[in-house]
Amino acid sequence: MKIIKKVLATLLVGIVVIGGLVACSPKAGSEAGGTVDSLDAIKERGTIRIGVFSDKAPFGYVDANGENQGFDVHIAKRFAKDLLGDESKVEFVLVEAANRVAFLESNKVDIIMANFTVTEERKEKVDFANPYMKVSLGIVSPDGALITSIEDLKDQKLIVNKGTTAQDYFTKNHPEIELLKYDQNTEAFEALKDLRGAALAHDNTEVLAWAKGNPGFTVGIPVLGNQDVIAPAVKKGNTELLAWINEELAKLGKESFITKAYEDTLLPVYGDDIAPNDLVIEGGI
Repeated sequence: MKIIKKVLATLLVGIVVIGGLVACSPKAGSEAGGTVDSLDAIKERGTIRIGVFSDKAPFGYVDANGENQGFDVHIAKRFAKDLLGDESKVEFVLVEAANRVAFLESNKVDIIMANFTVTEERKEKVDFANPYMKVSLGIVSPDGALITSIEDLKDQKLIVNKGTTAQDYFTKNHPEIELLKYDQNTEAFEALKDLRGAALAHDNTEVLAWAKGNPGFTVGIPVLGNQDVIAPAVKKGNTELLAWINEELAKLGKESFITKAYEDTLLPVYGDDIAPNDLVIEGGI
């Protein structure tokens, strides 16, 4: 009887140990800080969750009918179509600039397509796919007090969005300039209209588009800092989805899809002021 009890006890310990190892070992598509959904999991769910802006026309915005529109949205729909067979299979999740990383880290979205500029700091927290757009910073201000140089901002307040490259750039390079920080694009541009700040810094693609639709304001500094790129981003370690996006961008490049997306969504805004090749990156290269 004692021998049987010892055997049973040994077996029980073995089961507990094995169970602990299974529980602690990483699952396929998982990493520290939570799981990531594999392509099979996304297909099984039947939708792909893509984070986009709600108020950053013409890149990502919600129209009067409550529909998601814009350049990023156009590309996101094609991703859904090619992965799941139907562009309606995309679930758009509305994000702000400051919570894009957090939404990936907490697995609330599969991909961020919210005009996400690639930076070294962000690379430490998310994995960027290949780029589809070029971008620099720009500064827009009222015509009556046009800002045409950084020196013009001395003793002035500059409006930025939280979590953007504009905020990072001025925090690092011009700490002497007082920043007024807002969560939403609409809030920031309303602050500029109300003259709460002397100017607003954002992606040059965004301020150029906004100024065209708002007479009385001009982009006095159209290019500031280095030229950067915009790319889709996935949760850190989601190599399977990352590889699929890069393959998808390469495929779309063969049909000049990103240029066509520009023509459908951005050309009506920019007109002849910007050449498509100055912004568009085809094939992820």
